[in-house]
Amino acid sequence: MSWTRTWAVMAKEFGQLRRDRLTYAMILMLPIVQLLLFGYAINGDPRRLETAVLVQDHGAFSRSILTAMENSDYFDITQVARTPAELDEALARGEVKFALTIPADFSRRVIRGDQAQILVEADATDPAATSGALAALAALPPQALERDLSQALGARAPPAAPFEVVIHRRYNPEGETAFNIVPGLLAIILSMTLVMMTALGMARERERGTMESLLSTPVRPLEVMAGKLAPYVGVGLIQSAVILIMARVLFDVPMMGGWLALGTGLFLFIVGSLALGFLISTIARTQLQAMQMSFFYMMPSILLSGFMFPFSGMPSWAQAIGTAIPVTHFLRVVRGALLKGVGLAEAGPSLFALVVFCLVVTALAMARYRTTLD
Repeated sequence: MSWTRTWAVMAKEFGQLRRDRLTYAMILMLPIVQLLLFGYAINGDPRRLETAVLVQDHGAFSRSILTAMENSDYFDITQVARTPAELDEALARGEVKFALTIPADFSRRVIRGDQAQILVEADATDPAATSGALAALAALPPQALERDLSQALGARAPPAAPFEVVIHRRYNPEGETAFNIVPGLLAIILSMTLVMMTALGMARERERGTMESLLSTPVRPLEVMAGKLAPYVGVGLIQSAVILIMARVLFDVPMMGGWLALGTGLFLFIVGSLALGFLISTIARTQLQAMQMSFFYMMPSILLSGFMFPFSGMPSWAQAIGTAIPVTHFLRVVRGALLKGVGLAEAGPSLFALVVFCLVVTALAMARYRTTLD
């Protein structure tokens, strides 16, 4: 064995790696991004969850309960509703995770020891996001009114539990994890297959030399993009149908309706994912680079979208990144449509975000494709 020849081959490999700047950047950035995401962004016990309240009894006891909930660090009162319908709408839109109702006769029942109750409704579409907060509610009855009752009752000892917290898990009463994961897989599978297939297909044509033949034809960039992506739209729709059928048959995922919102979001997400794959193909020169860039997009899509970990538990900077990812908004549309039966009005903000994503990515892909033509 000649160390000189071995060293020559090694130097050749380092030189080739240095010329492939995209692969070299991926090698350096991937562990850094993984470390930052898993170390700082992932939190399995979210705090300061958005809470809406409907207070029909404005006495001191109600104020003490609200203070105790906020002091637990699990609840953040962001909305004050005037009617039960407003609470339902806030939960359906996903604006809050919890809805608290304090009835009008609450104080009177507490003083009389007449089985006073408060109602806490939780958005249980993601059981992991609300489990910690629901467990914290167990300590609320014996502690929240301890000081108020000692002053009101005087010499009489206050009861151990002056009121009861009635918990209603909305949209997923049994806390089935499959009801949250399986609909979310629709977004992840579509992203993984459509983005990667489109990016690899274009890169394959460039490697085989067939791209030059296509560029020599009198076909405009938008026509090339539409012609190449149209077949994959059908592939995405077939994949979606298969996933939804299996979700219903195998996992008994509830289908509450919201088909118009789901269909609109599905079409926008498929088109946006294909346009993103086309954009990646205009940057990558080889299939390996296209696969690396697709994986670099998929990692934050899985970790920061709310698919695997609660979105509410992430720090503000991670939520900002997650909001820019289309998977986050499509997940809200899918889960809202299947588990809540939301319509276009409730899913409007997420659908608008998908429209913006499609327009921006398509414009970038067209601009980049024209550059390659030059």
